[in-house]
Amino acid sequence: MLTIHHLNNSRSQRVLWMLEELGIDYKVERYERDPQTMLAPETLRAVHPLGKSPVITDGPLTLAESGAILEYLAEQYGNGTLVPEHGTPEYRSYRYWMHYAEGSAMPPLLLKLVALRIANARMPFFIKPVARKIAASLQAGFVDPQLALHFGYVAKALERSGWFVGDSFSVADIQMSFPLEAAMQRGPAAAYPTIGAFLERIHARPAYRRALEKGGPYAFAQ
Repeated sequence: MLTIHHLNNSRSQRVLWMLEELGIDYKVERYERDPQTMLAPETLRAVHPLGKSPVITDGPLTLAESGAILEYLAEQYGNGTLVPEHGTPEYRSYRYWMHYAEGSAMPPLLLKLVALRIANARMPFFIKPVARKIAASLQAGFVDPQLALHFGYVAKALERSGWFVGDSFSVADIQMSFPLEAAMQRGPAAAYPTIGAFLERIHARPAYRRALEKGGPYAFAQ
């Protein structure tokens, strides 16, 4: 049976969602982050050398990276659903958003998180003002402008139909869910009504709600 190795509050939530949309049988192995470091437990290294989630095992196959996993699930179990027809403009758009989610949308969000952690980290009192100044400069000079650029772009793309590809829900919407949920939690997406509407729409899907029940608490769905 296909198994998803699921880490709480992580990208693997969207893989659970994809599995529920497809309606296939699967098993969930749950892992919890270290409450101090927020890193995945070492036990995940027994599944994949990088010790990260999501990872799926399906017979002899072990596959990491959420985009690759979603594409595999669509090809192996989707029966032609949730993916546009190959060779069409919609299919090219689908492949674009599948790569954009992690290649362009997530990096500035991760930099935002790093800057916040630097600013709030415990350190000697004489270093703290310098660290906070560096973090503030990074955010104001690079991170925040990049976030405004990217999420303004995403918000504009959603104006046409409310979905990322064509006029209907697709795997690209599942892949894009995590950066938009993270952006809503960290601030930049809240200014864009189309992003908020997109998140409300996906959070209301029955398969999304079932995935939350299978995966446990997920802060980004708040």
